[in-house]
Amino acid sequence: MTRQSLGLIDRIAQRSALRRWAAAVKEAKTADLALLKTQRNQARRLRHRLDELLHVAENRLALPGIDSDAIAAPHDSDWSWRPGLWSGPLPEPGAASVETGARLGDEVTLFHDCQVSELTLRQLRNTRAADLSPFGMRMDVFRFDGSYLSLAVDLPPAAVEGLTRRHLVRVECIVELESPIEIFARLNVKSGPNTEKLVRELPLKSQERYVEFDLAYSRLNEKRIEKAWLDLIFEGPQMNQVVLRDLTFSRRLRAEI
Repeated sequence: MTRQSLGLIDRIAQRSALRRWAAAVKEAKTADLALLKTQRNQARRLRHRLDELLHVAENRLALPGIDSDAIAAPHDSDWSWRPGLWSGPLPEPGAASVETGARLGDEVTLFHDCQVSELTLRQLRNTRAADLSPFGMRMDVFRFDGSYLSLAVDLPPAAVEGLTRRHLVRVECIVELESPIEIFARLNVKSGPNTEKLVRELPLKSQERYVEFDLAYSRLNEKRIEKAWLDLIFEGPQMNQVVLRDLTFSRRLRAEI
């Protein structure tokens, strides 16, 4: 049987099913109760399958495309990357009363010292045409009795492969805040027994959406680099909602003078 004939049979079956359900709706107020009970159970099973289809279809058809690798990195970058939390769907999209050390995806970990956690994390689907990242992350903070709150993002091995003190590491972040707070980015690079730490404040009030770390100002041992990670540190986060629409990393060599 050809694909064309299969398509025709499918269309006929769909029209027949629609007519049958339309007639069931029309007759529901006067239908026999046993029949109505059977139709209700059938409708529930059908609705469950339709909801599953709609969920998958809306995710796939919404902009931007899932697993998009579009990153607004400088043209001379020798490496760029977007963590999985912002590039693809997670098996567990969120959690409430999040404890310290909780992970969201493979690379992102939440740290805090609250006695009672009133924090929620959730992955969001970005649907604006202006968004390059398919997903974002929302953090809701209610009462906060701790002294620190941070998100640690583990960078992949490629981030430190061939890394030198001539490199500039850029972190670009699109942030939406319910109330103004300060957010600091701290780049950590472990080389041998030492860990170099460089700190920058995210420019939330300017048009620039990125910070750059100049490794020339570090005491980095280029021959012993093991790994790197970024801490996003939130100052005074209580009673606030923070949405990270995108988070990307890139690096490039500083121009010779």
